[in-house]
Amino acid sequence: MTDLQRTLVLLKPDAVRRGLAGAVLARYEAKGLAIVAMDLRHADAAMADRHYADHVEQPWYPGLRDFFTSGPLVALVLEGPTVIEVVRQMNGATNSAVATPGTIRGDYSVSNRENLVHASDSEESAAREIALWFPNLA
Repeated sequence: MTDLQRTLVLLKPDAVRRGLAGAVLARYEAKGLAIVAMDLRHADAAMADRHYADHVEQPWYPGLRDFFTSGPLVALVLEGPTVIEVVRQMNGATNSAVATPGTIRGDYSVSNRENLVHASDSEESAAREIALWFPNLA
């Protein structure tokens, strides 16, 4: 039996604005990952600050907060074997300009900030982020 993991994924405002949510979701589903929870939301500044708590003091953070709160996003929890690593590989490098073709960022984005997707980077981050966005699953 395979151990299943869960991860938080956010389809950021640029993905929603550009009509890419369905295409990105289709990639995750085609990979065999299960959608456990999904919700269309508009994050406010307080939610952005909680989500990006480790970055709030960075000089570049205000621009990220402005982008993150600029429109609706899709929050979802995906489940599957080694899902954290799988999703991060599928998403590609954070800086989309250098993301490998075939990844979500490599195929659809050319920005470092507006890079379409967020995914938890560890089991600890996944637990914290899922509890933040979907407290009923924690």
